[in-house]
Amino acid sequence: MEYKVLSNGIKMPMVGFGVFQIDDQKVCEQAVLDAIEVGYRSIDTAATYLNEEAVGRAVAASGVKREELFITTKLWVQDHGYDNTKRAFEKSLKKLGLDYLDMYLIHKPYGDYYGSWRAMEDLYKEGLIKAIGVTSFPSERLLDLFLHNEIKPMVNQIETNVWFQRKEEEDFLKNEGIAHEAWAPFAEGNNDVFNAPVLKEIGEKYGKSTGQVMLRWLIQRDVIVIPKSVKKERMKQNIDVFDFELAAEDMEKIVTMDTGKSTIHDPQDLETARWIGTFAVS
Repeated sequence: MEYKVLSNGIKMPMVGFGVFQIDDQKVCEQAVLDAIEVGYRSIDTAATYLNEEAVGRAVAASGVKREELFITTKLWVQDHGYDNTKRAFEKSLKKLGLDYLDMYLIHKPYGDYYGSWRAMEDLYKEGLIKAIGVTSFPSERLLDLFLHNEIKPMVNQIETNVWFQRKEEEDFLKNEGIAHEAWAPFAEGNNDVFNAPVLKEIGEKYGKSTGQVMLRWLIQRDVIVIPKSVKKERMKQNIDVFDFELAAEDMEKIVTMDTGKSTIHDPQDLETARWIGTFAVS
């Protein structure tokens, strides 16, 4: 495993295991157990995924020492604000069965996320969170957040994949010393990405799958990845990306695939914004 050293010195695995859309509790628990068994040490969940308890049970049953694991969860919009964030943090911690988090992220830039950030700063200072950051923040909102608060976010987790490559955001994050983490590194399979001719050609060259090529491409850009799968063999493939390196010309071939927009959702769409701003976790 390779690691990204965050701005505060905390080491985070470059490849983690995501559990978005693994809704069945038993399936999620088994998937996390399998992931830990094959070598994953970073697990990424969120309050809105409704599977924190399943993740917690798997972590407890794994037999791996707590200090060897890197557990991330996220704060949803309904709990934004200082006091709400403190309560939501305790709720997530209880569901996960943990006494601290490795990373806590603000899930979306809506509502009183300023109040949430100040609560997270306090939790961080108390040692209850090892690293704090955000998810899906446009660069200007991220800039505004850290210009007017004490602690700069250590991570921005944004959609990043071959169709939506985020070069401008990558440059901004590097300049600010904020780690770039990719959600949806496989673009949720959209546009038949696993069969894209460019990726298949490169995969054949290195004896790797198209999924492995996509992950390796991101890692060579210094982007942390959190692929998801409930299939153990695919989990093994997704973590087996440190024994090869893409040549510069192959990196550039993938650059030509960029469409400059998401294939998943448009955050500027008003109905999408309304849903994010009003959806409540039960």
